[in-house]
Amino acid sequence: MELVITLEETGDRLAMFGSADRHLRLIREAFGIRIFARDATLKLDGEAGAVSRAASVIDRIQQHARKHRHVNEQDVRDAIAAQAAERSAEAGPPSATLDVFSRGTAVQPKTDGQRHYVEAMLHHDLTFCIGPAGTGKTYLAVAVAMSLLKMNRIKRLVLARPAVEAGEKLGYLPGDMQAKVNPYLRPLFDAMHDMMDYDHMRRLMANDVIEVIPLAFMRGRTLNNAAIILDEAQNTTVPQMLMFLTRLGHNSKMIITGDDSQVDLEARHTSGLYDAVERVKRIRGISVVRLTQSDIVRHKLVTHIVEAYGTLSRPKSRRRAESAERDEEAAE
Repeated sequence: MELVITLEETGDRLAMFGSADRHLRLIREAFGIRIFARDATLKLDGEAGAVSRAASVIDRIQQHARKHRHVNEQDVRDAIAAQAAERSAEAGPPSATLDVFSRGTAVQPKTDGQRHYVEAMLHHDLTFCIGPAGTGKTYLAVAVAMSLLKMNRIKRLVLARPAVEAGEKLGYLPGDMQAKVNPYLRPLFDAMHDMMDYDHMRRLMANDVIEVIPLAFMRGRTLNNAAIILDEAQNTTVPQMLMFLTRLGHNSKMIITGDDSQVDLEARHTSGLYDAVERVKRIRGISVVRLTQSDIVRHKLVTHIVEAYGTLSRPKSRRRAESAERDEEAAE
């Protein structure tokens, strides 16, 4: 659909468009459309519903400009958020279908467990998800974060992962710091590639809207208005998990995923994921979701493989804790 809008004479078109058309880029990225500006005319091109919503936002901005004679970036973000809120109200209760940036792509949970996981992320500020390989823990976490970013409910997305090797020593990797950590962060990039085209993702990363970093780089930060995802959390130590959990800022969501059957820490370390869940599972506002073999959505053989390795599914730290509990019960 193509729509041409003739702008009102606000007196300062730079205020409307923003420096270097920054305001128009925000609208374009929020709705996945193309916008062409020429003098007092804007041409919007894209999917019909997206064009209509973008036009509504532009109308809000014009009303703001008439009243205040000035428009800043936050005013544009507020207009986008207000339009998203109106759309949500019209649509009724939120569904588990997640609208991401790729055109014509919507991510939807495929099992009851996945649906429960998505709803937990949408309704809680801190969500833990534990489950075997292939259950969509990371993919759905990225999808929820992408959906919130597209609806302007958050301003940035931060994805972190501990740089722990899976049972083998790779030695020193070549290249600069980014090249060294990229292999550990590859699964996060793969998930994002399914939900956003490469050029769009590169622009957002260049503007620090999306940040993919090793866990060690999180120290000392407070993240407001963000979705913060920690992947492979079973490979964090207890101090690392405490450090990560305390990064949560205002108006943010934190999602922590892991598989407690794939702990690659040295034997002397307790998994920070298992320790954290035991400590915080009764705190209001925190959700702990456990996915099972029935939630696996990869090749059907993966389910049978997970079942075959079931006896190894508990980390040593968890087995030690359970053994201690049995000893206490016997002593009583």
